Amino acid sequence: MEAEFVYIGLAALFGLFMAWGIGANDVANAMATSVGSKALTIKQAILVAAVFEFLGAVLAGGEVTSTIRSGIVDAGLLVDTPELLVYGMLASLLAAGTWLAIASANGWPVSTTHSIVGAIVGFAAVGLGIEAVHWGQVGTIVISWVVSPLTAGFIAYLIYQSVLKLILHQDDPLEKAKRYVPVYIFFAALTITLVTILKGLTHVGLDLSLHNSYYLAIGIAAVIALIGAVAVRNIRPDKKAEKKQHFHTVERVFGILMIVTACGMAFAHGSNDVANAIGPVAAIISVAHTGAVASKSAVSIWVLVLGGGGIVIGLATYGWKVIATVGQKITQLTPSRGFAAELAAATTIVIASGTGLPISTTHTLVGAVLGVGLARGIEAIDLRVVGRIFVSWVVTIPAGALLAIVFFTILKAVLP
Repeated sequence: MEAEFVYIGLAALFGLFMAWGIGANDVANAMATSVGSKALTIKQAILVAAVFEFLGAVLAGGEVTSTIRSGIVDAGLLVDTPELLVYGMLASLLAAGTWLAIASANGWPVSTTHSIVGAIVGFAAVGLGIEAVHWGQVGTIVISWVVSPLTAGFIAYLIYQSVLKLILHQDDPLEKAKRYVPVYIFFAALTITLVTILKGLTHVGLDLSLHNSYYLAIGIAAVIALIGAVAVRNIRPDKKAEKKQHFHTVERVFGILMIVTACGMAFAHGSNDVANAIGPVAAIISVAHTGAVASKSAVSIWVLVLGGGGIVIGLATYGWKVIATVGQKITQLTPSRGFAAELAAATTIVIASGTGLPISTTHTLVGAVLGVGLARGIEAIDLRVVGRIFVSWVVTIPAGALLAIVFFTILKAVLP
């Protein structure tokens, strides 16, 4: 009985630490472009993220979660030694949380999914043997390091080129913005709604077929585009501000659009990535209560609240460092550039959800920001910052694995 309380207490503590790390590092992805382009202040971004990340995590974070995420290790191998799963999941939470804290302190945007995957690989290799790890699955994740930023970067490049051609390089950019921005609003609303349905609402029992998901998303997007068209029509040019900055009013239009995309991305992110913190917690609680390993674990509401609350605290206390890197240091962002990056990231996530490719939100958004920078020429990008980010991506899985091996060895020695 005493061991049960120790396991659940440590699971809650380490799960909160991991959720804090997700908030400090990963939530910046949903908010960095909005802050970097000055569509939102840092305080407004934290408020928006707090509301929508928390709602996403608690409302759509999942009633049931896989014991071991991403199919890296077969949970069946731990049936005879459930205590190893407890030590392994505790070590994984502590290892991934520690790596995210190190990365956030340096302003490196790394993948929380890859952090927890690396940690699970480490504990499995030591606790169960190298052959217990599904290396093919790990290989697929490594491939996504290349595929997701390249795809998002290419799409962002095309979107921003279209903004330049159709609006910013025209003689009457505001009139052209009023004509074309409702079309961008439609595509933004479509992709964000699809991200939310495909990645967020499947957990709540809204298990629509792919066809119905698209029909619902198209309907919602059409309504939002109509509302957007009316709002854009009523925007009047600010002559004084236009003298200082030629595209001031046009950028204001894109600024409004970015706030909508930021809310949607935050909800989808909260619903999807909270599992990186609460999945291991739910697995530990399940073993502590039943003494047996199950392939799926039920998630109590208090665990979802713990995950959502941890994410919000992480963003509020430490998220500004990664926001500064992605939003300001890679390339200079304006609302139109930030919008192109966010729409490209959301589109890439939709494509990946449809094809089943495991991708990282972080890698996708950084790739999209790079694509927007490249649309203005290579000199618009700070290559030193990009180099540091790439190195942090490569190091994430090995770092998570090494830390997990250390913590697993210690926990196995000291816990009952």
